[in-house]
Amino acid sequence: MKRSEVNEIIKSGDAFIRSFGFTLPPFAYWSPDDFRGRAEKAPRVAEAQLGWDVTDFGLGRFNQLGLLLFTLRNGHAEDLAQGGGMVYAEKLMILRRDQVCVMHRHMVKAEDIINRGGGVLAMQLYASDASGKLDETADVEVMSDGELKHLPAGGELRLAPGESVTLLPGIWHSFWAEQGDVLAGEVSTVNDDLTDNAFKDPIGRFADIEEDEPPVHLLVSDYDTYLKDDAKAAGTG
Repeated sequence: MKRSEVNEIIKSGDAFIRSFGFTLPPFAYWSPDDFRGRAEKAPRVAEAQLGWDVTDFGLGRFNQLGLLLFTLRNGHAEDLAQGGGMVYAEKLMILRRDQVCVMHRHMVKAEDIINRGGGVLAMQLYASDASGKLDETADVEVMSDGELKHLPAGGELRLAPGESVTLLPGIWHSFWAEQGDVLAGEVSTVNDDLTDNAFKDPIGRFADIEEDEPPVHLLVSDYDTYLKDDAKAAGTG
């Protein structure tokens, strides 16, 4: 993806979020220079991978296979392992009409996916077999707003605005927007996008960025490189 494309996606995504009366936290609007000046005072932003995430999963077809996310808060893996403390995370996600988030599952994370507004949020679901691979034969059970839903392998669930579904670890899922763009929410246990995603196909989690213009806002995938570059410039890396 080109950085100019990423910049425009973030700009239009922020406007879409605001159209529902939701305002993002201050770090959403930090410029790279702001980040440089404030990162030491707010180290948790980078440590917890809070902020913007624009991905085409390395496939180069964002409009068809992609997702815009914003991580609002994220807990500590150590707390989750100990069973207490900050064990939760929250994201917003935007899917444009007919845009698909690819088939994947999580090993650790349980999550509620909520349609916060817009069109219909559709998803396809599969169970895992004993080895963790997608099971094309087993039925799937998920909880949706207090109601247990039974679906055949590959069954589809559709969520109108206000509706949600709980996906436990091991549930394979792909989702997309129908009848309009969708603002989705995710409330989950601690999120780890580096190690807790398994994809059905051999793809990447983050986009490869072509730097055709400067970033307006950094992506979570920029943080390591950006902070290392700052450390080198300061003579500490």
